[in-house]
Amino acid sequence: MIMVPAMESITIVTLQEKGIDSVVDWFEQRQQSFYALGWFYLRNQQQMEELFYRSIVKVHKELPRYKQDSSFELWVASIFIDICQELSADDGMLASSAESASHQDLFHALDPLPKEEKEAMILTYGTGYSRAEAAHILRVSADKMKELLFSGTQSVRRQLYGTTTFNGCKEYQQNYIDYLEKTMERPEKIEFEIHLYECAECQEDLAAFQDVTLMLHHAEWMSDLPVPDNFIAKIKERLAEKEKQRKLRSKKRKNVALVFVSIFAFVLGIGFFTGAFANVYYAWTEEDEQLRTFLQQGLGQSVNLEAESDGVKIRIKGVVADDYQTLVFYEIEDTNEDKQYVMNFEDGLSIENEREIMKQDTYPRYQFPDLKAEMNKKEKNVYHGKVGLRPLEEESGVIKMNIERIQEFALDEQEVRMGFGYRSNGFKTGEWEFEVPVTKQPSIEYELNEKAEIEGIPIRLDKLIMAPTATLLEYGIPMDGQEKRIDRVQFDDLEVNKVKVKADQFGGGYNYLQPEPNWQILQMYYDPFYGEEPEDVIVQFHSAYFSFEDHKSIELDVNQPYPQTFEYAGSTISIDKVEVGQPTTVVISNHEIENRKFETLHFNIVGEDENEPISIGMETEGVIVDKNGVQYDMNSPTLDYEKIEQPRHFVTDHILMLDGNKVIPKRLDLYGYSSMKYLDDQVKISLD
Repeated sequence: MIMVPAMESITIVTLQEKGIDSVVDWFEQRQQSFYALGWFYLRNQQQMEELFYRSIVKVHKELPRYKQDSSFELWVASIFIDICQELSADDGMLASSAESASHQDLFHALDPLPKEEKEAMILTYGTGYSRAEAAHILRVSADKMKELLFSGTQSVRRQLYGTTTFNGCKEYQQNYIDYLEKTMERPEKIEFEIHLYECAECQEDLAAFQDVTLMLHHAEWMSDLPVPDNFIAKIKERLAEKEKQRKLRSKKRKNVALVFVSIFAFVLGIGFFTGAFANVYYAWTEEDEQLRTFLQQGLGQSVNLEAESDGVKIRIKGVVADDYQTLVFYEIEDTNEDKQYVMNFEDGLSIENEREIMKQDTYPRYQFPDLKAEMNKKEKNVYHGKVGLRPLEEESGVIKMNIERIQEFALDEQEVRMGFGYRSNGFKTGEWEFEVPVTKQPSIEYELNEKAEIEGIPIRLDKLIMAPTATLLEYGIPMDGQEKRIDRVQFDDLEVNKVKVKADQFGGGYNYLQPEPNWQILQMYYDPFYGEEPEDVIVQFHSAYFSFEDHKSIELDVNQPYPQTFEYAGSTISIDKVEVGQPTTVVISNHEIENRKFETLHFNIVGEDENEPISIGMETEGVIVDKNGVQYDMNSPTLDYEKIEQPRHFVTDHILMLDGNKVIPKRLDLYGYSSMKYLDDQVKISLD
């Protein structure tokens, strides 16, 4: 059994005086016990190095807050366990395989235990902490700790010996641990021993329970895990590199500050005479290009608020607000590690007074992170971003922002693909609170009253809105189409005064407006347009999504052989399978893509009782087809959707699951189908 070395009385003073090197030395003296403890949580050597690195940095940072109300090693162990849990690949802990070959049975017995039970067992029986110390580390009561140890020991016993029943008297089983650890009060001990003398089942049960605890206590399962050569040396190298980078950044900031001070007086002098002060000032002081533009145009506010939690600083740099959204620009700096974090609305970020000061009939537009921006390439531990919030109800207010969780960006390419750019389980928790003063900026509306036509269907172009945070095109599509209608329109870049204004590729149909009879009113978002009044505007259509009504019913007979085919919308559709079961499965397919009118079908399955609806689950398979008819496998890991010219998604298989007990399908009712078309139509508008 590994015992944690005793803490010398001079160590606290030494740590405070000599800094992080002394913390490293302290961990190096105890690396065997902490390494073995960490191995039960983590998968590999890289994670173990990360665990020790973070623990050393955090212990050093939190040292001034150590109150000495518990022993130093317990305080460190609590920090170490917290970081173990953060780094765990899943909710459970993982036992080693190769390194623990001599004790595979024990590892396998511990591995399936619930997280709390396993932690209690490892800390008490593995590292040598007392039950009270382990309870302190895990932040549980003494009674809860005893409960975890008892249930954990029973689980290990079950795993090792295949025991499924325990014949001891339940009212006395709760005394097993206290009795074996010799912590029972004398009257209770006498009563328990009298019962043991008279109860053969409890004698047998206690003996088996004791065998497991003795095996756990005396096993060499912790000391058998070898610490790799140069393990601490690698961490020392990483800390040294971090300190080197910190000094370089500090030196760089000092140099920049000296240059800035030397020329600032000159700029300040000419700024008041030329009116160029805001442009020049923000060009030098604000690194975020978009925020800098807002500030130079007088459309935003520079706020410069900062909060820090667990070594991560969040700075609110500026805010831009109008009637359509509120943009908050921020910077996140990890002062301990080279990690970049992003904040997301309603996923760790909340607005305490949102209902009091913000409009509730809209939803914030997602602001995609931009790791490729030059400002986000300069330092590996700093990220500049923005988050969208709802617009204010009034002209001004104070936003109470509470941030409890931020998410780490993934740098590994495979992890980027799997996690959409974010690291799985890469969350950082903390407490960052801000009160951000905000004033809305005015928007300008231009009535267009223009009409266009797409495939014979009218489109209204009603308004062009110039807001500080976006340019908006308000348009309408008819809702009374029968055989053919437009479901959605996508626009290409807008041209204003011969200047391209980039379209928001995800901003083609925000429907927050009051509908009109037979018309659906929507808004298309573009980048902001600054500096001059719009005179000539060109609206460029990109694509349209159509729905076609075409009714047809196909009788289904479960007693007939399948596949069966039928003609629909110029194609041959196959019913590949009708299989009654739990659930009943129906498969419909069409793999002839060339010249096919539809991309997906609209249909329903009717059961024997036509008045009783059937709950249907559906999966689909399909292909991507480009402008030239080339097909791409949607599931291919090498598929680069952005490089495909005019992609269309054709569904080739509909797999239907009819929920219920052997539901018998009677009929397939087809209502119509959907299709997409790319457009080159444009509308030229003069606002003179």
